[in-house]
Amino acid sequence: MSPLQPETPANDDAVVPTTQSTSDLGEPSPLRKMISVSSIAAGVQFGWALQLSLLTPYVQLLGIPHKWSSLIWLCGPISGMLVQPTVGYYSDRCTSRFGRRRPFIFSGAVLVVVAGLLIGYAADLGQTLGDKLDDKVKVRAIWLFALGFWILDVANNTLQGPCRAFLADLAAGDARKTRTANAFFSFFMAVGNVLGYAAGSYTNLHKVFPFTMTKACDIYCANLKSCFFLSIILLLFVTISSLWYVKDKQWSPEKEDSDVKTKTPFFGEIVGAFKVMERPMWMLIIVTALNWIAWFPFLLFDTDWMGREVYGGESSGNEGLKRLYNQGVHAGALGLMINAIVLGFMSLGVEWIGRKMGGAKRLWGVVNFILAVCLAMTVLVTKYAEAHRKTAGDLAGPTDGVRAGALSLFAILGIPLAVTFSIPFALASIISSSSGAGQGLSLGVLNLAIVIPQMVVSLGAGPFDSWFGGGNLPGFVVGAIAAAISGIVAITVLP
Repeated sequence: MSPLQPETPANDDAVVPTTQSTSDLGEPSPLRKMISVSSIAAGVQFGWALQLSLLTPYVQLLGIPHKWSSLIWLCGPISGMLVQPTVGYYSDRCTSRFGRRRPFIFSGAVLVVVAGLLIGYAADLGQTLGDKLDDKVKVRAIWLFALGFWILDVANNTLQGPCRAFLADLAAGDARKTRTANAFFSFFMAVGNVLGYAAGSYTNLHKVFPFTMTKACDIYCANLKSCFFLSIILLLFVTISSLWYVKDKQWSPEKEDSDVKTKTPFFGEIVGAFKVMERPMWMLIIVTALNWIAWFPFLLFDTDWMGREVYGGESSGNEGLKRLYNQGVHAGALGLMINAIVLGFMSLGVEWIGRKMGGAKRLWGVVNFILAVCLAMTVLVTKYAEAHRKTAGDLAGPTDGVRAGALSLFAILGIPLAVTFSIPFALASIISSSSGAGQGLSLGVLNLAIVIPQMVVSLGAGPFDSWFGGGNLPGFVVGAIAAAISGIVAITVLP
């Protein structure tokens, strides 16, 4: 599941494990235990924030061309479709004496450690295996980085599913407790985002870990390595303390109901849902897919845009251009931190604003127009930055006004992002309730409208941008058009 997707609401039958009836769950656990398990989300989201803000620029520093760097992001949607359902299925049926969820959560945390070390030390290990310092494309480092990146996505997906299921177990079917647990999980996700983006925006973090800077690992690489050290420390602390404090009951298969044995497999349920899907759900899927086609070019390449177009740097240029690029990437990480703060505050007011505007679909349509305008404004900010460099020199960097304009776009985009994280899933629940369809299955189908656009953007964004001379603006313009269409369809077609 992508870091940009909201947590599936836990107030339907799908939340309760199919291998255990509600009556077997016992009394709800104390709130403090739910908060403890929810805190794991901060460690997970710290790593996701680093991925979004730093890894696309870093892979270009290793030598992958900009037009191919988006392929590395294919792991997110692929693992989201495959890993979470598989892990969820087997964690429901795990008979370990440590419980059903804790073994998977701990395994996911261990995999994060392995992935973080592989990513952070990719350049050093690549040199050890034969990469030359003056090689433009560091082949061995790239392979090690790609391996670590994919392990990290698999590990994060291995963590998230069992964590949410563990919270449902602790809530013991109590709807209020379940909503409260999910609220705390979302809160700690926001905390992880802010911490991750703050770490990514701090250019001197490598001084905290002076051993991170080596011949093969420059300042940017050392800062990235230091960020992953902090991510690993935070995740291990919250995971170990939570798993030690909160006990997980051992599950016995003797209580399995006979109907569970003949239950349709996960992917079979998805295919069956499409066959009987009604028009309102199809319209919601179309709007959601358009919405995420608009979002993903910016979410995957926002810091690269700051380094390349706004600051005028190059990941493969001379030292001066590399320095500008690094400064832009860190400024982009600061913008993402501001975006996360606005997102958190806006999320608290989505329901109230929706009522004032006359309904959820109208609110969603309006903020999609805001998204379209902001993506279009990236062109204007870029042109102002280029005009300044023509008069002040290639190494001048952006003016304070251009920098403020770019960061303002990051902040404003927190408003539509908050709506994107909530309204589509709320509408899916309403539509599924009125049609008699299952809540969990409907939300699972809706999830495909998110991961498929991510795969399309990951495969096509780089080559598409290269057709228009490279850079990130072509993808942003397509995103602006998709956002505008999504807004029109949301207002006129959604029920």
